Amino acid sequence: MTDLVRLRGASAEVRHDGGRDFVAVEEPLEIRVDGRSLAVTMRTPGHDEELALGFLYGEALIDSVRAAGPPADLAGGVVEIAGPLLRDPGERRFYTTSSCGICGKGAIEEVAVAAPVAVAGPRVDRALLAALPDRLRAEQPGFARTGGMHAAGLFDADGSLVAVREDVGRHNALDKLVGWSLREGSLPWHSRIVCVSGRVSFELVQKAARAQGPIIVGVSAPTSLAVSLAADRGITLCGFARGDRVNVYTAPERVS
Repeated sequence: MTDLVRLRGASAEVRHDGGRDFVAVEEPLEIRVDGRSLAVTMRTPGHDEELALGFLYGEALIDSVRAAGPPADLAGGVVEIAGPLLRDPGERRFYTTSSCGICGKGAIEEVAVAAPVAVAGPRVDRALLAALPDRLRAEQPGFARTGGMHAAGLFDADGSLVAVREDVGRHNALDKLVGWSLREGSLPWHSRIVCVSGRVSFELVQKAARAQGPIIVGVSAPTSLAVSLAADRGITLCGFARGDRVNVYTAPERVS
């Protein structure tokens, strides 16, 4: 394998004996608050400020938009967020891989969710929920190019796409979506639906709960902790949304 050439920040062209492939770019991003290093996450470059803001919001460290951008004295791979934080994280540091969004947590109590029980939210037809992954896939150019990127999409109750973000990590994609909403002033997500491109894990339900989204839909299966948390927070959790079918695991009263 030779010659790696980055294209458009999100994918790279890899030349090898059999031809060439496009692969998703994965690089570290350091998140700093007032000059203090707080977290490092492995992500696909792009929308880094949204990612940092969404991550901090999901950790209940901020509750409003903050100034965000690269420090003037560094070339890249760092986002600086203006403080102060809502609480002192102490000596804790976060390191997250592209496959795990809570790998930096050092104790069980650190994964507790600081989020209210979901509001009533919209009532949605089951067929509409089943169709959301196809609508999301149509807005995933990174996946179309590489086959190696996840996506998170925000939809209105009528199925209209509001925004979508892609990343090599499913939790990063959702953090980017939360950060976008924070900047747009469109939090909480009381009347909206979240759709994610893979399995629905605890961390994704945690982030949706923090954004007060009442419905989350996944293309694949949920985990046991995801189902438990969704039930506890009153969130409608759906999985295996494919074609005209979808499984509803919790809070089925929102599904007609």
